Amino acid sequence: MTTIDPKSAPADVVAWLDGSRPLIEQELARRLRNPTEIEDSDPVGRLYSAMRYSALGPGKRLRPALVLAACKAAGGRQEHALPAAAALELLHAYTLVHDDLPAMDDDDERRGRPTVHIEFDEATAVLAGDGLLTAAFGSLTDLPSAAQTAAALKVLAARAGGAELLAGQALDLAVESDPSDVSFEALERVHAGKTGALFAAATELGGIAGGADQQALDKLARYGMAIGIAFQHADDRDDKQFAEHSARAAIRMAELCTEAEQLAASFGERGATLVAVARWIGGVC
Repeated sequence: MTTIDPKSAPADVVAWLDGSRPLIEQELARRLRNPTEIEDSDPVGRLYSAMRYSALGPGKRLRPALVLAACKAAGGRQEHALPAAAALELLHAYTLVHDDLPAMDDDDERRGRPTVHIEFDEATAVLAGDGLLTAAFGSLTDLPSAAQTAAALKVLAARAGGAELLAGQALDLAVESDPSDVSFEALERVHAGKTGALFAAATELGGIAGGADQQALDKLARYGMAIGIAFQHADDRDDKQFAEHSARAAIRMAELCTEAEQLAASFGERGATLVAVARWIGGVC
């Protein structure tokens, strides 16, 4: 979980986030309506309530907003990217629900509220996470074309699977069990999986929704991975973790954000929001 505060962002980034957030939250709310119309006191109604509690709770919505920005960079229409933006946020919510469980990070609070397993119970939290993950892939079926859906499903499955996001979580659990002797390379591998993978997925999905060609998609993926890793290094700094790597991390964050800015600038005026985000993160880092 990263701690970069949107209040630290320049006015253009704040305006972009403020404009994107209501669109994303409306899309999420629409997709998380309880189709059974069962009361929340019923076990099935309780499950839907837990899913909404997680996905519609307070949040920056930075990752799904990046989906919209990447779509714009690719020359697409924002509304075409909303299913992908919702998919990305639903998947992100699933990871948070499961990460907070006692078997994982064992957190009782997130974003100023009880975590899902505290507000409901552990079994409901597991099912809610499963439901959010399933809904994420279902959302991608509403992209404008079958070809875009197929490409997006392939990207999200790869980024969220055992080779990237889940690998990052597994590695992170190992690091937490013995943080005393972790190399910088091992630490960055964790960051690439836990955080970079979802940022890369966000910008790739936006590019797919916007009709980007493979060269543009590769640039967008590299952009997302770069800012994601930089974000997580910043989180370590804010949490005063891995202080032995702080000097090297500072150099690396500057390199990553410079790379991201250059990649975004290659899209011209359409990539202006991505450039602004890279500069913001670079300034914070």
